[in-house]
Amino acid sequence: MRVVIQRVSEASVTVDGKKISEINLGLLILVGIEEQDGDDDIQWLSGKISRLRVFNDNENVMNKSLIEVNGEVIVVSQFTLQASTKKGNRPSYIKAAKPAIAIPLYEKFVKQLEIDLGKKVGTGMFGADMKVSLLNDGPVTILIDTKNKE
Repeated sequence: MRVVIQRVSEASVTVDGKKISEINLGLLILVGIEEQDGDDDIQWLSGKISRLRVFNDNENVMNKSLIEVNGEVIVVSQFTLQASTKKGNRPSYIKAAKPAIAIPLYEKFVKQLEIDLGKKVGTGMFGADMKVSLLNDGPVTILIDTKNKE
């Protein structure tokens, strides 16, 4: 699984002109799922995200986690994160999981985050043409790949 995590002061997802998710202080998480991803990736990634210290403390140092600031989350599926641009100019998405695999893993990831955070997590709409709006706070943007745990 690959994720782009953005610390936001606000974010929302709109589909067909209707806002389906909206948060204030928290994280907007774009997630790309590949065929080999599984429960271990979900467990590790959810734990890492919920404890990631990217929010400021009283001394303006990034020292607090999502849990500590009672932040909110929106998770948006984005298969293009699995793009390969090695050959030619047209990205290849061959590593991206097909919906039959990706949808259940996406839903498990959202549920695991809800368990780890103890609260509801907002989502996009899998496969829909979404308009994602955000106000990146910082800006703080983190990339994590469960296959390359750096």
